Formats: sequence, C-alpha cells, structure tokens
Amino acid sequence: MAPIPQAPRAVALLPLLLFLLIFLGSGIYYTLQGTEFAFYQIKAPVAILPGIILAMLLTQRSYRESLTTFIDGIGDRNIITMALVFLLAGAFSSVAKAIGGVDATVNLGLSILPPSMVLPGLFVIAVFISTAMGTSMGTIGALIPIALGFAEATGLSIPLAAGAVIGGAMAGDNLSIISDTTIAATRTQGVAMRDKFKLNLMIALPAMLLTLVVLFALGDSSNAAPAGDYNAWLVLPYLVVLALALSGLDVMIVLMAGIVLSGITGLLIKPDYALATYGNDIYQGFAGMLEIMVLSMLIGGLSAIMKQEGGLDWLRLRIQALTSRTSKPGRRSGETGIAGLVGLTNLFVANNTVAIIISGSVAKDLAEHYAVDPRRSASLLDIFSCVVQGLIPYGAQILLAGSLAALSPLALISQVHYCWLLGLMAVLAIVFGFPRIKPSAPAPEQEAL
Repeated sequence: MAPIPQAPRAVALLPLLLFLLIFLGSGIYYTLQGTEFAFYQIKAPVAILPGIILAMLLTQRSYRESLTTFIDGIGDRNIITMALVFLLAGAFSSVAKAIGGVDATVNLGLSILPPSMVLPGLFVIAVFISTAMGTSMGTIGALIPIALGFAEATGLSIPLAAGAVIGGAMAGDNLSIISDTTIAATRTQGVAMRDKFKLNLMIALPAMLLTLVVLFALGDSSNAAPAGDYNAWLVLPYLVVLALALSGLDVMIVLMAGIVLSGITGLLIKPDYALATYGNDIYQGFAGMLEIMVLSMLIGGLSAIMKQEGGLDWLRLRIQALTSRTSKPGRRSGETGIAGLVGLTNLFVANNTVAIIISGSVAKDLAEHYAVDPRRSASLLDIFSCVVQGLIPYGAQILLAGSLAALSPLALISQVHYCWLLGLMAVLAIVFGFPRIKPSAPAPEQEAL
C-alpha cells in the first residue's frame, strides 16, 4: 500500500540547503585561502552525507520507510539512465582520447574552421546534436573532449569552450520535440508539441543569436596554433557518433557505438594499442565518472525523501500563495508564478524533467486562473527548467562537463552564456507579453510522439 502523503513542511527542504552550504561554503572558504582546486577539497558526494543524515532525522516516518524511499529515489528510472549515460560518456571520451581521436578531430576542425569561429561552431553543433537526440547529456559527453582539444590548440579559455557546449546542449534539449522535457511540458499543459516548439523557438532564437555574438566576441584566437597533421581514420569514430546523433538514435546506442568503433580503430591503426589496453581505457573512463554518478544517485534519494516529507508540496503552496496575493493579478502574475514554481522545484530536485512533472498540475491551474495561454505555460515550464538545470553546480550537465574537463562546477556556471541569455529573454517575454499568439483550439489528449 502506498504511503499516505505527508503534510507540506518547509523543514523538509533543509537537507538540500545543508548540502549546498557545505559544498559551496567549503569551496568559497578554500578559494579565499588560496588553495588550489578549492571546490575539490570536500568532494560533493561527501558533502551531501550530512544532508542525508539530517533528512533521516527530520522524517516523520519510520526509519525503514524513509530508507525504502531513499533507495527507491536512487533507483528511479531517470537517475539510473543518467548514471549509464555518465559511464558510457566517460568510456567513449577515454578511448577516443587514448587512440588520438580527439587530436585528429581538432586538427581536422582547425583546417576547416577559422579559429575565431571555434566557439560559435561548437555551440551550433551542440544545438543540432541535442535537438536530434533529445538529450543534453549525450551531446555533452561527445563534444566536451573536442571542445577541450580546440581550447588547447587555440589558446581559448577551457571553461568558455565547455560552456559553449553546455549551452548548445541545453538549447537543443529545450527545443527538441523528442526531449523528455518537451513531452512532460506539453502533456501536463494539454498542448500540441509543434505549438509549444514554435512559441519556444520565438523566445529561444534571440538568446541563441546573442550567444553566437558573445561567443564570437570572446573567442580570442591570437594564440591559435596552426592545424597539425592528422589521420582521417582516427576522426571516423567522432564523425559516426555525430551522424548517429543527428539521426535521432538513442543516446546510449550512440555512445556505445562510439566506444566500439573507437576501440576497433585503435586496434587496427595503432600498433601498440592492444585489447587489454582498450579494456583498461574503458574502465578508466568508468572510474572518472564515479564521483558524479554517486552524487547524482544520492541527490535522487534525497529528493525522494524531501518529496515524501512534504517539502516540494510546501514549495508549490508558497508559490500559489504569493501569486494570489499580488496587487495586480493577471497574465504576468500567472506566468511569474509558473516560472518561479518550476525554477525553484528544479533547484531542489536537480532534474528538469522531474521538475516539470512535479510542477505541471499546479502550473496548469495557475494558467487557467490567470488566463495564460497553455502554450505559453508549457513553453515557460520548459524554458525555466532548462535555465536552472544548465546553471546549478550539482546538476547532471554541469557535473558531467566538469568531470570530463577536470573543472570545478562553479568555474562553468558563469560561462554557460546561453542559459543566462535565455533566462533574460524569458523574463522579458513575461514582462512585455511577447510573442503575441492567437487563441487556438485545445490539443487532442493523445498525440503521436
């Protein structure tokens, strides 16, 4: 029998706040002390343990019930899928780098692309791949090693190059009609995917164009090295991965194909690359993902407890109360409430799809109460969850990119220019009510995905 829902309680949100206090606080402290790798002095999976203990102490259920909820949260389908993507991305990156595929791909790119267009090029490629695959994770896993190679060859900032990929990946994920976030947003608001896409694009396109301008302006390539020689066969695994991704194939199949093809290429072309070396490179890729995989699973378990204890319900009620007390009720109030609801929920669950699902029903009520077009509510749900997910230092996208690039998550946040600009454009859309849309008939309840 399912457990009876807990009454809404603000105290249930304290465990995640404690984790953030320890993780971010320790990083800031060690930074002020001049310690290198300040945010790695206390690892995030360790920093979250006090939060988990606090959650267990605050629970109003039995220890066994809460432990079961915690384990179920760890084993959630989204969390396990994310963990598998982490492992496969790490393995592909490790093998491709070991056989020289990254260097070869970078040299090929530099021979075609002017150094000043490296950052805009990375952003555009990430947008296309993520839109095709419907996921930002596979895009980041495939492109971050390439971005690092370009940064090293051209003298560009590594966090800036990684931020361009993250931004493009989040843009594609936000727009793709096969993305989990799009499906969740349209289903909870009862609108057609194509209508949400059109409205979403009108808000996102200016942010994308501004991002390209910013990346072009920041792409100082004065220290660019000339393109070196490369073996075209070593580029093949990346070209195949990009082609499979653009075909819309599942991200895990794409990454697995990249691992297999990279290994075969190395075994055939590299005389000193043996089968045992290939296996060890795969394992090293797995090992490099251990920290973010453990953290993601622990966050999944902690989020499940906070939801069980009424923390997320309390958050939803507070947003509703704030919007109902506004002095000028209307479209802006409703849209602000929807944006704040999904943004804050995403902040606590660290998963944009889950945040949309949790917020969907309340967002629909707010849209109906304040006469907000359901297409706008669906678009705002997806946009603001995208913005928050792309910027939180414990989110899967930042963690994966940081792990592959050996960077602190906080070093990346300020470099994801697209998410900042998308958030700005979405706020302006709420304030000024653009784009203007004509009323439409409700979408059918079932639409082919």
